[in-house]
Amino acid sequence: MTAWEGEGASAPVADAGKGNWVDTYAPAALRPYLRLARADRPIGSWLLLLPCWWSTALAAIAAGHAYPNPLYLLLFAVGAIAMRGAGCTWNDILDRDIDRKVERTRNRPLASGQVGLVGASVFLALQLAVGLAVLLCLPRFAIVTGVASIGVVAIYPLMKRITSLPQVILGIAFSWGALMGWACVFRSIDDPALLLFAGSVCWVFGYDTIYAHQDREDDAMVGIGSTALLFGDKSRLALAVSYLACFSLFAAALVSAGAGLFSALGLMGFGLGLYRQVVRLDINDGARCLALFKSNRDAGLILFAGLVIDAGVLHAVAAGLL
Repeated sequence: MTAWEGEGASAPVADAGKGNWVDTYAPAALRPYLRLARADRPIGSWLLLLPCWWSTALAAIAAGHAYPNPLYLLLFAVGAIAMRGAGCTWNDILDRDIDRKVERTRNRPLASGQVGLVGASVFLALQLAVGLAVLLCLPRFAIVTGVASIGVVAIYPLMKRITSLPQVILGIAFSWGALMGWACVFRSIDDPALLLFAGSVCWVFGYDTIYAHQDREDDAMVGIGSTALLFGDKSRLALAVSYLACFSLFAAALVSAGAGLFSALGLMGFGLGLYRQVVRLDINDGARCLALFKSNRDAGLILFAGLVIDAGVLHAVAAGLL
């Protein structure tokens, strides 16, 4: 019997949405591995992808292009799925003993025995290979920029053992894409990309604080840190501050890149999504926290749409078509 076979009964994870495609359509033998990569919960891939797409679209505006490079958008989509899956697999390898003690995570494939350590390690290597293949399709400067993120990604799962602010490290890891799109277009890291990156770190810090409130009591019991525990009843204020910083830094990035009206409208739509999260936050309602966390995908897509439209309009104006 191999490490890929006979590793425990297949069972859905507690926080996966009902009727998700993994539990509904995927072959039974693959389901534990797809759950390990969080394929049944694609929101994480979206949140990793959006800074990449924002950066690519913002770079298109600054470069005077009519639209963001479709190849880069596609490569970032594939890379986000692969690397989010790899990051989750690495996290679960390190946290398998902790996950068994937490209600929401005790049914994860490694913690519950659906997948063994050898099988998870092989699966991790396969996902990293896909991520590397995507990275090697990018310009050389972007490759170097991407490689520089590996250390942050590797240490993130350990941070909750030593700090109450692991969301800062997650913010850096999940925001690296804000540098990547710009690096692909300009072969450099300039002020708009740095401002976008800093704003994205604040965004991730905020939404993951919301997410962490689902595990607040369990985290305290097993002795790991989070901003949900650190801020407690003051989480709404912390969220408002982090989201205000995010909005301000994004606005500065747009101005620095020479963005126009439609980018501003996209940012306003994004900001309204963040405001709604602050107003509706209830740290004692896990279901609401999860819903507010997931709403960041739609808010982020509104911003991306504004950037894309703006690139087209500004290019048409420059070409004398409007």
